[in-house]
Amino acid sequence: MARKTQDMKRMSGFERYLTLWVALCIAAGTFIGSTWPRAVDGLAKLTIAQISIPVAVLIWLMIYPMMLQIDFASIARIGERKNGLVVTTVVNWLIKPFTMFAIAWFFFNVVFKPFITPDLAQQYLAGAVLLGAAPCTAMVFVWSYLADGDAAYTLVQVALNDLIMLVAFVPIVSLLLGVSGVPVPWDTLALSVVLFVVIPLAAGWLTRTSLMKSYGREWFERSFLPRFGPITIVALLATLVIIFMFQGEIIVGNPLHILLIAVPLAIQTFLIFGIAYGWAYLWRIEHPVAAPAGFIGASNFFELAVAVAIALFGLTSGAALATVVGVLVEVPLMLALVWIAKRTRVAVCRRAECALPQVDAVVLEET
Repeated sequence: MARKTQDMKRMSGFERYLTLWVALCIAAGTFIGSTWPRAVDGLAKLTIAQISIPVAVLIWLMIYPMMLQIDFASIARIGERKNGLVVTTVVNWLIKPFTMFAIAWFFFNVVFKPFITPDLAQQYLAGAVLLGAAPCTAMVFVWSYLADGDAAYTLVQVALNDLIMLVAFVPIVSLLLGVSGVPVPWDTLALSVVLFVVIPLAAGWLTRTSLMKSYGREWFERSFLPRFGPITIVALLATLVIIFMFQGEIIVGNPLHILLIAVPLAIQTFLIFGIAYGWAYLWRIEHPVAAPAGFIGASNFFELAVAVAIALFGLTSGAALATVVGVLVEVPLMLALVWIAKRTRVAVCRRAECALPQVDAVVLEET
């Protein structure tokens, strides 16, 4: 516990106050976009094949450090505690994308119909679908750590999730967007996955294996990886500023839309966590595995969702706005789920008949 407290104290201000920084960057981008439209027009010209060069570079800077953390050698542990992997896989790929589509469709086309046009409803639905089909890849390590999850097993869950994403993301998104009436070119979607998943994943694996071979695991994890922490956060915040620069006039003219988009995303987050964590509880899966299983589905690989939304629909699209609102609401919602997981871990451990954490045992005796 003391060591964990020390680690938390060493967290940068960006990480400890990420929600605040996200809100400030969104406000800054909105202000710039609504005040200096010429700057936005100049930035919009820096595109290749409908992909913004500055945003693509920033997304790469976000994703590459995350890929460095994934050790695919851990996939050898897949035979241990299979139930956790079953929960993660089924919830992420057979439940989550379809509940996201159903919830978003209902709210944007029925509940919020008086407030938004049919075209915007389709755009917001497309952004929600992109989020729903992209379970978390890297931030789940943070949520798992905060909730006392099993870090090594979380690696196995994330590695398996990434492998499935490589083959399942494109078909699921194409199916759901096709049902919603939004035409999606397969080649563009597949190219986005290659650019923002396959290539960074391969680059991260090559970097990781070569450096660990030359300098050892301890040097890589303690000296090399920490250098990328600030880069990831700064790139995320800079991306938000740029995206909201393009959304500035829309947000100023329709501030209510941020709330409208946030409602179905928040419902989806709690629903998916409840399904995964509840299933794990009923199946007697121990807390260090059950909590990450819920976090992976509840949170999103928003870097990929934002990138694909921009590539398919453009920086100024409602789909891009919806994915960015996903970034805005995810941090506070996931922190709330971490709190729920920690408050319920005694009950989960009791049902799974596993050893209680020492700190919980003390609290239990006092109560």
